[in-house]
Amino acid sequence: MALLRMPEPYDFELSTGRYRAFGRDLANLWHEDALHRVVDGREVRVRPVDGGVDVEPLDSSTGPVIHKLLGAEFDLDAFYGFAAGDATLGALAAELRGLRPPIAVEPFESLVTSITAQQISLHAAFAIRNRLIERFGVRAEHAYAFPTRERMAGAEPEELTSLGFSGRKAEYVVGLARSDLDLAGLGALSDDEVKNTLTALPGIGEWTADWFLARHLARPRAWPAGDLVVRKAVSRFYGEGRSLSTHEVRALGERFAPFENLTAHYLLAGLARGT
Repeated sequence: MALLRMPEPYDFELSTGRYRAFGRDLANLWHEDALHRVVDGREVRVRPVDGGVDVEPLDSSTGPVIHKLLGAEFDLDAFYGFAAGDATLGALAAELRGLRPPIAVEPFESLVTSITAQQISLHAAFAIRNRLIERFGVRAEHAYAFPTRERMAGAEPEELTSLGFSGRKAEYVVGLARSDLDLAGLGALSDDEVKNTLTALPGIGEWTADWFLARHLARPRAWPAGDLVVRKAVSRFYGEGRSLSTHEVRALGERFAPFENLTAHYLLAGLARGT
């Protein structure tokens, strides 16, 4: 066993639920009660053990990637202390204790995933995304390495439409791959700078930029108020029986500062569980 310690609390089953909820994810594959991901050309298997997770193989290359993937950088203790002052959020935090939102470790993968999911169900998005991975990615033993930016830059939009992408989404993905945007450098920018930079690109609006902040950069104040399911979750727990508008949800985010990102994920998880 190769133990990678995770900060407590940590619940592996809760935290990896996203990779089982909407169908198979070939780049983050749930297989035989373990999570599989390709890191630097090697398939890595991750399963829960006392004190953290068993990572095979575990070394200086795979360890940091898996640590980030599993949401280790979130400060749950501080969030739980904050949530205790709100009856609704406090109850969710107690029920979902140890939930660490998984993080998309590669910026290009994160953006393509969001583009794929624009205005369609997540089940449909996962199916289309898997076809993209099979066509342009590289398979290891079980999981696939997500297609590289360089590989997608050489693709033509028509190749993506044959996989189920709309014409515009196909153009957005290929255009992103061919752009001169320094994706790795986005992490050095402020939240507003990241959003302004991303939304200047075709096909990337506020929704996609918000999720990039939340699920790739793990910014604590990311608040995807324009997401339909986030709006449903906020309405369910804080709407007092009515459906809140995007404007109302965005304004309500200030109530959860500086933990908007974790709040959104806990509200989404609570909604999914029917809490």
